Amino acid sequence: MTDTTVVVRRPRILVADDQPDILEALRLLLKGEDYEVETALSPAGVLLAVQSGDLDAALIDLNYARDTTSGDEGIDLLGRIRAADATLPVSVMTAWGSVDGAVEAMRRGAYDYVEKPWSNDRLVLTLRRQVEMGRALRAGRQLQTEIDTLRSSPGRPLLIAESPRMRPVLDLMARIAPSEANVLITGEHGTGKELVAQWLHAASGRAQRPFTAVNLGGLSEGVFESEMFGHVRGAFTDAKTDRAGRFELADGGSLFLDEIANISMGQQSKLLRVLQTREVERVGSSRTKRVDVRIMAATNADLRDEVIGGRFREDLLFRINTIEIALPPLRDRREDILPLARHFLDQHALRYGRRGLTLDAGAAQALLTHNWPGNVRELDHAVERGVLLAQGATVRAGDLGLRPPGPPARLEDLTLAEAERAIIERALSRFGGNVSQAAKALGLSRSALYRRLEGNGQ
Repeated sequence: MTDTTVVVRRPRILVADDQPDILEALRLLLKGEDYEVETALSPAGVLLAVQSGDLDAALIDLNYARDTTSGDEGIDLLGRIRAADATLPVSVMTAWGSVDGAVEAMRRGAYDYVEKPWSNDRLVLTLRRQVEMGRALRAGRQLQTEIDTLRSSPGRPLLIAESPRMRPVLDLMARIAPSEANVLITGEHGTGKELVAQWLHAASGRAQRPFTAVNLGGLSEGVFESEMFGHVRGAFTDAKTDRAGRFELADGGSLFLDEIANISMGQQSKLLRVLQTREVERVGSSRTKRVDVRIMAATNADLRDEVIGGRFREDLLFRINTIEIALPPLRDRREDILPLARHFLDQHALRYGRRGLTLDAGAAQALLTHNWPGNVRELDHAVERGVLLAQGATVRAGDLGLRPPGPPARLEDLTLAEAERAIIERALSRFGGNVSQAAKALGLSRSALYRRLEGNGQ
């Protein structure tokens, strides 16, 4: 039987003081609390220990030279420690009556201070909290390094996401990208669900294999099996040659199933069977083929509500949402609006031969105050429109085609396309961007509403 015992390293504490008897007393105290203790008698010894790394916390005296009480040595040493390792929490020790020096040390970045003679309980509690904070800081820094590396690595789609609402999303993406877990990406229409799926694929071990995307909402009942699983020649009237389905095309890579809430119960059953067996059977053939794909699905519907309503299989939901990533709407991450707009501006200016275009203050204000029912996709289209219509070197608010806040225009004053867009925007706003509910209220199917959204530049 394999031994799976995990050995947890004891916290390693650096204690520094110019008096050997104090160091010995602290060493014995902390050893009894299951800490590994390293000691130093001078600032030089402290820096040597810090540079060697692998410390969880440090407790240093403020004075080292004989007959000094100013604490300047400790303050200087604290700065040098932080320069060497900004994630190492440091507490300072000070004699009773010299609290001013300890307060100054905390202003310079010390975690806490301990007065001599110390309380054993308080000293141990202080160090315990230091160790926890230090490990959290290092874990956070390591995660940030992974995020920055993944975000900037060649071949990965650019993610522009600096707002606080996107931080946990990026953290989760960095954690799960290298895994084989199936992922369900949720969010309103236009929030960038496919971009997230592409990023996860590019940051995974499958990056050199295909990323295959399919909009399930656009597949009719009659072509679903052929598109997803393939067909053989003669399987039906128009089957002139053998054809591989999306599962086979994605073999070894990732398969992105967009708008998964739109498929019928019958289609769900067929999809579930393939996800369970990892085998596909082309239409018209009795031979099965094994496929190795990572599933990433997306929807703006609440699939749990769909399950409760009997419109989505619960067992299929379990299969596709090992991990769920929920993308916030653009109106909730307004810090990203202008960076995204400038990115789209550069792209479209290059595409249309209008390099050097900038957004004027009025355009920037219009972008920031718009509610963005179509989210990032609508922003992209608005900026593209601005590039095409701009006169001179700047894009102005009027070039973007955004309606300023104010009383809604009368429908009778609008063109048919403008009226349709206005009605769709109001329905989306009413239902918080949920396309399913907006479509139902308008008496449309989801796919019909999507066609209108695309046609109106949403």
